[in-house]
Amino acid sequence: MIKFPPKADQPTAGIVLSLSFAFCGLSFALNSYAEEITILYTGDSHAMIYPCNCPKEPDGGVARRSTLVKEIRKANPHALLLDSGGFFGGGVLDEYTQNTQLDSFRTKINLKAMELMRYDAVALGDDVFNFGKEFFQEGIDKTNLTFLSCNLKAGKVLPYLIKDILGTKIGIIAVSPLSANSKAGGLILSEPRSAVAKGVASLKNSGAEIIVLLSQLGESEDLNLINDIQGIDCLITGRSRLREEPFSKTGNTLILRPAWQARRLGKLSLTVEDKKIKSYKVEELPLSKLIPDDPDISAILPSCFVDSDCKREGSVGICQDPGTLDSSCLFKQANKIGLLIVTTRDCVTCANTETAVNFLKTRFPGLIVSYLYYPEQKAAKLVKELGISDLPAYLLGKEVEKEKGFSGLKANLQKKGDFYLLEPEFSGFGYMLSRKKIKGRLDLFLSLYDKNTPRLLDVIKEFNPDIHFLAVELENGFDSPKGGLEAEEYLRAVCIQKYYPQKFWDYISCRSISLNSSWWEDCAGGIELDKIKSCAKGQEGALLLRENISLNKELRIISGPTYLLDNQEIFGSQGLPSKEELRKIIKR
Repeated sequence: MIKFPPKADQPTAGIVLSLSFAFCGLSFALNSYAEEITILYTGDSHAMIYPCNCPKEPDGGVARRSTLVKEIRKANPHALLLDSGGFFGGGVLDEYTQNTQLDSFRTKINLKAMELMRYDAVALGDDVFNFGKEFFQEGIDKTNLTFLSCNLKAGKVLPYLIKDILGTKIGIIAVSPLSANSKAGGLILSEPRSAVAKGVASLKNSGAEIIVLLSQLGESEDLNLINDIQGIDCLITGRSRLREEPFSKTGNTLILRPAWQARRLGKLSLTVEDKKIKSYKVEELPLSKLIPDDPDISAILPSCFVDSDCKREGSVGICQDPGTLDSSCLFKQANKIGLLIVTTRDCVTCANTETAVNFLKTRFPGLIVSYLYYPEQKAAKLVKELGISDLPAYLLGKEVEKEKGFSGLKANLQKKGDFYLLEPEFSGFGYMLSRKKIKGRLDLFLSLYDKNTPRLLDVIKEFNPDIHFLAVELENGFDSPKGGLEAEEYLRAVCIQKYYPQKFWDYISCRSISLNSSWWEDCAGGIELDKIKSCAKGQEGALLLRENISLNKELRIISGPTYLLDNQEIFGSQGLPSKEELRKIIKR
């Protein structure tokens, strides 16, 4: 298997080409009346008060967040700080849940930290009732935060508020999911849509010029809201763990998706002229180890809640008195565990083994890493003896059997002689030794419905890739991620590729930017339409598409864009790679 949805804290296959998430909207000429308004935002933190225990980008933590917020406020004292909800611990979405006592104590610490950071407003989700109605009411009564929900009446909770920022009135409203009714202990939540509509109208009547909605409904319901209710300029979502991108725009509404567990701080910069948004810029600011902890926040944090909070290079940590201000970490020297990585210098995208190594170090702190390079003699011999087919290969010494972390990883290990091989599907790989090398061949697996496809086709055209569409064959036909209409498009495309190969690239490029139109004929200039229709609807089209996606099936590729270079090296890209990035790999 080549392309997998990653498990939590799991390395991913191949290489990902990273791109900036900063965009600008409309272009315009600044004048003396233009102002820049900054909105900082988080959501779905689930009371994760420490940096995450993850092998790649172990970011986050309230102490780092506070430091960054303070730095931004020095330059921009009028910046708003908002949270779209999901900041209580406990429940199924809290990866660090332990028990009710420790989870509720961690939640209180998180509330205190948010108070010290001076959040301007926070939305209420159903998680606020994870520890019962009384804990919720005590939390909002004793915490100096502004809690918002337009469809939940309780204590100090407000439906909305207006903040005057540099002369522009920003209306902030929040909505809670009806799923909270089953946990609210008698408190009743009203129907979300009518409550939001009423709140937005009230904000407009009160002079709000820009309206921000904080929502815990989930994005499908969010989209229904903004389609039905006019006047929402910005929507900050909750429940965005499986988000495709940090932001998008639907109609006139900008949709922001906060980073999972608040591992990054969202920053929205609005350029406002004559009380209207003229342009915007969205950034995600990593809360990395480069950001020092805020001492004011550190003073309220226990040293640890679990053993994994205790980190020291080459040592095993044990948390004493977890979750209390008296907690402390005890350390002992970790046992040495050998890790042999077999890789190849022929594979540009195999160079990054750091993610997998860091993951294994979280399980085995005493890891000792060494490398062999295929096809050098020692590596070639080991590859043959152990039957290794994919590189990089991660081989743990048999001494790993005695380690505490072995049982949790055993399902993803294969016994190979005196080693345990981390399954390629789990660790990720970029080079397939079992495939014959075909120098200069490039296969591209993609969906025409991906928003980056038009530009990707333009960028990659000079490399002349073989195109494979993301479709699967079912008993009664074909299906694709966007449904039957996408599969129908691919049936037409493969027929055009057969009968008019010189027009194939122009056709798919044209359709990739006009898929909302059913008039595919507009992209088929100089093509006999009846011939293509007959082919696409008949057995011929099915045979052609089956052939087109046969390599997808063989390699079990289910998402894209994914690239297969020289019939051996496989990698993916996130966002849009540049020609220079692709040329560096393809023309090396």
